[in-house]
Amino acid sequence: MGLNKLKKIFADDDEDMLMGTEDEYYAVSEDDALKEADKTGNKMILLEPRAYSESQQIADHLKNRNSVVVNLKRVTSDQAKRIIDFLSGCIYSIGGKMQKIGVGIYLCTPKNVNIQGKISDDTEKQKESSEDEIEW
Repeated sequence: MGLNKLKKIFADDDEDMLMGTEDEYYAVSEDDALKEADKTGNKMILLEPRAYSESQQIADHLKNRNSVVVNLKRVTSDQAKRIIDFLSGCIYSIGGKMQKIGVGIYLCTPKNVNIQGKISDDTEKQKESSEDEIEW
């Protein structure tokens, strides 16, 4: 197809219209982008609960389709178990996932987030290596 035929297909008005839409597409203010992220739930929230009562706040973030990293190192082991049990039920109800990413640290994600890969625990590696070393 020759250059003249292309010019006939794409008149000057069409080119201006296409150029204008591209510029407008990328001209989004930071405030508008943050508001849109709030609506669609594209945040990663980092929380360190200090009591079981804060587990509802974590569930609220998950309901709003935000991912949450929960560090349970500041609560007792009994409170940590209760928080994990509560969050497990919440995550099940919204179709999300929970993955342990460290000692006392969990990644909780809603249904709209896919997790790829897995972080291995150092204690598992030590346990496996100590089992391998024992030979009778």
